[in-house]
Amino acid sequence: MGGAANAFIAVIPARFAASRLPGKPLLDIAGEPMVAHVWRRACESAAQRVIVATDDARIREALAPFDAEVVMTRADHPSGTDRLAEVAERLGLADEAVLVNVQGDEPLIPPQLIDQVAARLFDDPEASIATLAEPIADVDTLFNPNVVKVVRAFSGRALYFSRAPIPWDRQAFASRPDWLETDGWLRHIGLYAYRAGFLAQYGDWTPSPLEQLEQLEQLRALHHGHAIQVALAALPNPAGVDTVEDLERVRSLLARNH
Repeated sequence: MGGAANAFIAVIPARFAASRLPGKPLLDIAGEPMVAHVWRRACESAAQRVIVATDDARIREALAPFDAEVVMTRADHPSGTDRLAEVAERLGLADEAVLVNVQGDEPLIPPQLIDQVAARLFDDPEASIATLAEPIADVDTLFNPNVVKVVRAFSGRALYFSRAPIPWDRQAFASRPDWLETDGWLRHIGLYAYRAGFLAQYGDWTPSPLEQLEQLEQLRALHHGHAIQVALAALPNPAGVDTVEDLERVRSLLARNH
């Protein structure tokens, strides 16, 4: 873990309840719970401190052998962002403090991406959030509503996020809807860096109309006029664990490395 310059805290929200994979943070991968793999990846970043934020004592107990720092949070948080806000409040962080939300179901996340998203926020003092994206090169991905797309300004700030294929190529899609000429479309990667001051406000806002339509909570920040910086990911980000198939894929990959 890193030193004081541009110091940030990595927080891993880990909720026991999950609709598709109950107890997901504790699922065994190469002899260790999944959340321990995520925690280790975060510890390999430049984060000054790595915290697992959970509402379940079973997760805290599973992490005890690793000496991981665990903060117990409320069970009623609707999102990982709200859980981060509670952590920031409980730690008494200054408004300018930076926290990186590392998803608890991404045991393959490259530590470099954690560093990159934090650095992007430090580079834009007026932004409240930073996140990452990667090019989309195939039309199936572009038109998949489960893939979140983002368009950004020249400055790198997000203009909009959507499940729809944005931007819409008016000429090409009219004649060749199965074809992409470039990889100029961007897929959003759900890795976020936040300022603690933003998190303190976020929980007081009701979901915005666009957020409710798209089911994308980052639209709440744009609705309230907060800037989001979007960097192109320096490395590919392997997919996380959402299904049994994902779990078996990750188990196979990590078994080779143990």
